[in-house]
Amino acid sequence: MSDTDSFINEVTEEVRRDRLYGLIKRYGWIAILAVVLLVGGAAWIEYTKARDMAAAQAKGDAVLAALEQDDPAARAAALAQVEGQGPARAVVDLLEAATQLESEEAVTATQTLQALALNGDVPQVYRDLASFKAAVIGGELDMATRRQTLENLASPGQPFSLLAQEQLALMDLADGDSDAAVAKLTALIEDAGATRGLRDRAQTLMVALGAPVPDTIQSE
Repeated sequence: MSDTDSFINEVTEEVRRDRLYGLIKRYGWIAILAVVLLVGGAAWIEYTKARDMAAAQAKGDAVLAALEQDDPAARAAALAQVEGQGPARAVVDLLEAATQLESEEAVTATQTLQALALNGDVPQVYRDLASFKAAVIGGELDMATRRQTLENLASPGQPFSLLAQEQLALMDLADGDSDAAVAKLTALIEDAGATRGLRDRAQTLMVALGAPVPDTIQSE
Protein backbone atom coordinates (compact mmCIF):
# COMPACT_ATOMS: atom_id res chain seq x y z
CA MET A 1 0.00 0.00 0.00
CA SER A 2 1.40 3.40 -1.00
CA ASP A 3 1.83 6.30 1.36
CA THR A 4 -0.94 8.07 -0.50
CA ASP A 5 -3.41 5.19 0.06
CA SER A 6 -2.41 5.01 3.73
CA PHE A 7 -2.95 8.72 4.13
CA ILE A 8 -6.37 8.54 2.47
CA ASN A 9 -7.41 5.66 4.74
CA GLU A 10 -6.33 7.56 7.84
CA VAL A 11 -8.25 10.62 6.74
CA THR A 12 -11.32 8.48 6.00
CA GLU A 13 -11.18 6.86 9.44
CA GLU A 14 -10.78 10.25 11.07
CA VAL A 15 -13.79 11.56 9.20
CA ARG A 16 -15.80 8.54 10.30
CA ARG A 17 -14.80 9.12 13.94
CA ASP A 18 -15.77 12.77 13.70
CA ARG A 19 -19.13 11.82 12.26
CA LEU A 20 -19.68 9.16 14.93
CA TYR A 21 -18.82 11.58 17.74
CA GLY A 22 -21.10 14.13 16.16
CA LEU A 23 -23.96 11.66 16.05
CA ILE A 24 -23.33 10.68 19.65
CA LYS A 25 -23.35 14.31 20.74
CA ARG A 26 -26.52 14.99 18.79
CA TYR A 27 -28.50 11.81 19.44
CA GLY A 28 -26.77 10.18 22.39
CA TRP A 29 -29.46 11.45 24.77
CA ILE A 30 -31.95 9.22 22.96
CA ALA A 31 -29.99 6.11 23.82
CA ILE A 32 -29.57 7.27 27.41
CA LEU A 33 -33.30 7.99 27.62
CA ALA A 34 -34.10 4.55 26.22
CA VAL A 35 -31.93 2.92 28.86
CA VAL A 36 -33.52 4.99 31.61
CA LEU A 37 -37.03 4.12 30.38
CA LEU A 38 -36.15 0.44 30.13
CA VAL A 39 -34.72 0.30 33.64
CA GLY A 40 -37.48 2.50 35.02
CA GLY A 41 -40.18 0.40 33.34
CA ALA A 42 -38.79 -2.80 34.79
CA ALA A 43 -38.60 -1.20 38.23
CA TRP A 44 -42.20 0.03 37.94
CA ILE A 45 -43.45 -3.41 36.94
CA GLU A 46 -41.74 -4.97 39.94
CA TYR A 47 -43.14 -2.24 42.18
CA THR A 48 -46.71 -2.73 40.95
CA LYS A 49 -46.39 -6.50 41.35
CA ALA A 50 -45.20 -6.08 44.93
CA ARG A 51 -47.92 -3.50 45.64
CA ASP A 52 -50.69 -5.70 44.24
CA MET A 53 -49.38 -8.72 46.12
CA ALA A 54 -49.27 -6.77 49.36
CA ALA A 55 -52.81 -5.47 48.78
CA ALA A 56 -54.11 -8.97 48.04
CA GLN A 57 -52.40 -10.33 51.14
CA ALA A 58 -53.88 -7.55 53.25
CA LYS A 59 -57.36 -8.32 51.95
CA GLY A 60 -56.85 -12.01 52.59
CA ASP A 61 -55.69 -11.32 56.14
CA ALA A 62 -58.74 -9.08 56.69
CA VAL A 63 -61.09 -11.83 55.49
CA LEU A 64 -59.42 -14.44 57.69
CA ALA A 65 -59.55 -12.10 60.68
CA ALA A 66 -63.25 -11.50 60.04
CA LEU A 67 -63.99 -15.22 59.76
CA GLU A 68 -62.29 -15.82 63.10
CA GLN A 69 -65.00 -13.81 64.85
CA ASP A 70 -67.16 -16.17 66.92
CA ASP A 71 -70.26 -14.00 66.80
CA PRO A 72 -71.96 -14.18 63.35
CA ALA A 73 -73.12 -10.56 63.58
CA ALA A 74 -69.59 -9.35 64.35
CA ARG A 75 -68.26 -11.57 61.56
CA ALA A 76 -70.71 -10.08 59.05
CA ALA A 77 -69.83 -6.54 60.18
CA ALA A 78 -66.11 -7.25 59.79
CA LEU A 79 -66.62 -8.73 56.31
CA ALA A 80 -68.61 -5.66 55.30
CA GLN A 81 -65.50 -3.55 55.99
CA VAL A 82 -63.28 -5.57 53.64
CA GLU A 83 -62.68 -3.72 50.39
CA GLY A 84 -62.24 -5.44 47.08
CA GLN A 85 -63.10 -5.51 43.40
CA GLY A 86 -64.04 -8.15 40.87
CA PRO A 87 -63.97 -11.78 42.04
CA ALA A 88 -62.53 -10.75 45.42
CA ARG A 89 -65.53 -8.49 46.04
CA ALA A 90 -67.89 -11.30 45.03
CA VAL A 91 -66.32 -13.82 47.40
CA VAL A 92 -66.46 -11.38 50.31
CA ASP A 93 -70.11 -10.55 49.61
CA LEU A 94 -71.04 -14.22 49.42
CA LEU A 95 -69.31 -14.88 52.74
CA GLU A 96 -71.05 -11.87 54.26
CA ALA A 97 -74.46 -13.06 53.06
CA ALA A 98 -73.80 -16.55 54.44
CA THR A 99 -72.86 -15.06 57.80
CA GLN A 100 -75.95 -12.86 57.82
CA LEU A 101 -78.08 -15.90 57.10
CA GLU A 102 -76.37 -17.71 59.98
CA SER A 103 -77.47 -14.82 62.17
CA GLU A 104 -81.04 -15.44 60.94
CA GLU A 105 -81.02 -12.16 59.04
CA ALA A 106 -82.57 -13.52 55.86
CA VAL A 107 -83.73 -10.12 54.63
CA THR A 108 -80.28 -8.56 55.05
CA ALA A 109 -78.62 -11.57 53.42
CA THR A 110 -80.96 -11.29 50.45
CA GLN A 111 -80.19 -7.59 50.11
CA THR A 112 -76.46 -8.30 50.14
CA LEU A 113 -76.89 -10.94 47.44
CA GLN A 114 -79.11 -8.71 45.32
CA ALA A 115 -76.52 -5.93 45.46
CA LEU A 116 -73.88 -8.41 44.30
CA ALA A 117 -76.15 -9.63 41.50
CA LEU A 118 -76.38 -6.06 40.20
CA ASN A 119 -72.65 -5.33 40.49
CA GLY A 120 -71.40 -5.07 36.93
CA ASP A 121 -67.76 -5.10 38.06
CA VAL A 122 -67.82 -8.81 39.02
CA PRO A 123 -67.92 -11.78 36.60
CA GLN A 124 -71.37 -12.93 35.51
CA VAL A 125 -71.05 -16.34 37.15
CA TYR A 126 -70.82 -14.72 40.60
CA ARG A 127 -73.79 -12.50 39.82
CA ASP A 128 -75.82 -15.53 38.76
CA LEU A 129 -74.83 -17.37 41.92
CA ALA A 130 -75.91 -14.39 44.02
CA SER A 131 -79.25 -14.25 42.19
CA PHE A 132 -79.78 -17.97 42.74
CA LYS A 133 -79.00 -17.79 46.44
CA ALA A 134 -81.23 -14.74 46.90
CA ALA A 135 -84.12 -16.54 45.21
CA VAL A 136 -83.62 -19.62 47.39
CA ILE A 137 -83.39 -17.63 50.63
CA GLY A 138 -86.35 -15.46 49.74
CA GLY A 139 -86.03 -12.80 52.39
CA GLU A 140 -88.30 -9.96 51.39
CA LEU A 141 -88.72 -11.20 47.81
CA ASP A 142 -92.23 -12.22 46.80
CA MET A 143 -92.89 -15.60 45.21
CA ALA A 144 -93.41 -14.15 41.74
CA THR A 145 -90.01 -12.44 41.79
CA ARG A 146 -88.30 -15.56 43.11
CA ARG A 147 -89.91 -17.74 40.45
CA GLN A 148 -89.02 -15.32 37.65
CA THR A 149 -85.40 -15.21 38.83
CA LEU A 150 -85.18 -19.00 38.93
CA GLU A 151 -86.82 -19.36 35.52
CA ASN A 152 -84.21 -17.01 34.05
CA LEU A 153 -81.43 -19.02 35.65
CA ALA A 154 -82.99 -22.30 34.49
CA SER A 155 -82.54 -21.39 30.82
CA PRO A 156 -80.44 -23.92 28.87
CA GLY A 157 -76.74 -23.19 29.00
CA GLN A 158 -76.88 -21.24 32.25
CA PRO A 159 -74.35 -22.44 34.88
CA PHE A 160 -77.01 -22.96 37.56
CA SER A 161 -79.73 -24.23 35.23
CA LEU A 162 -80.27 -27.64 36.87
CA LEU A 163 -80.18 -26.29 40.42
CA ALA A 164 -82.71 -23.65 39.42
CA GLN A 165 -84.95 -26.36 37.94
CA GLU A 166 -84.79 -28.25 41.21
CA GLN A 167 -85.87 -25.17 43.14
CA LEU A 168 -88.69 -24.53 40.68
CA ALA A 169 -89.92 -28.09 41.22
CA LEU A 170 -89.97 -27.49 44.98
CA MET A 171 -91.90 -24.28 44.44
CA ASP A 172 -94.44 -26.20 42.30
CA LEU A 173 -94.90 -28.66 45.15
CA ALA A 174 -95.37 -25.81 47.61
CA ASP A 175 -98.06 -24.45 45.28
CA GLY A 176 -99.74 -27.86 45.15
CA ASP A 177 -98.88 -28.49 41.50
CA SER A 178 -97.34 -31.96 41.78
CA ASP A 179 -97.70 -32.68 38.05
CA ALA A 180 -95.52 -29.69 37.14
CA ALA A 181 -93.03 -30.68 39.83
CA VAL A 182 -92.79 -34.26 38.54
CA ALA A 183 -92.29 -33.02 34.99
CA LYS A 184 -89.41 -30.80 36.06
CA LEU A 185 -87.84 -33.55 38.18
CA THR A 186 -88.10 -36.05 35.34
CA ALA A 187 -86.40 -33.64 32.93
CA LEU A 188 -83.73 -32.97 35.53
CA ILE A 189 -83.02 -36.69 36.06
CA GLU A 190 -82.79 -37.32 32.34
CA ASP A 191 -80.42 -34.41 31.78
CA ALA A 192 -76.91 -35.65 30.99
CA GLY A 193 -75.40 -32.75 32.92
CA ALA A 194 -77.07 -33.62 36.22
CA THR A 195 -74.75 -34.72 38.99
CA ARG A 196 -75.31 -37.94 40.91
CA GLY A 197 -76.29 -36.03 44.05
CA LEU A 198 -78.82 -33.93 42.16
CA ARG A 199 -80.33 -37.01 40.52
CA ASP A 200 -80.51 -38.79 43.86
CA ARG A 201 -82.44 -35.91 45.42
CA ALA A 202 -84.84 -35.77 42.48
CA GLN A 203 -85.33 -39.54 42.55
CA THR A 204 -86.03 -39.54 46.29
CA LEU A 205 -88.59 -36.78 45.88
CA MET A 206 -90.32 -38.58 43.01
CA VAL A 207 -90.49 -41.80 45.03
CA ALA A 208 -92.02 -39.85 47.90
CA LEU A 209 -94.61 -38.44 45.48
CA GLY A 210 -95.40 -41.93 44.18
CA ALA A 211 -94.32 -40.92 40.68
CA PRO A 212 -92.60 -43.38 38.31
CA VAL A 213 -88.85 -42.99 38.27
CA PRO A 214 -87.33 -42.61 34.78
CA ASP A 215 -85.66 -45.73 33.38
CA THR A 216 -82.33 -43.93 33.21
CA ILE A 217 -82.20 -44.03 37.01
CA GLN A 218 -83.85 -47.39 37.55
CA SER A 219 -81.24 -49.09 35.37
CA GLU A 220 -78.31 -47.71 37.35
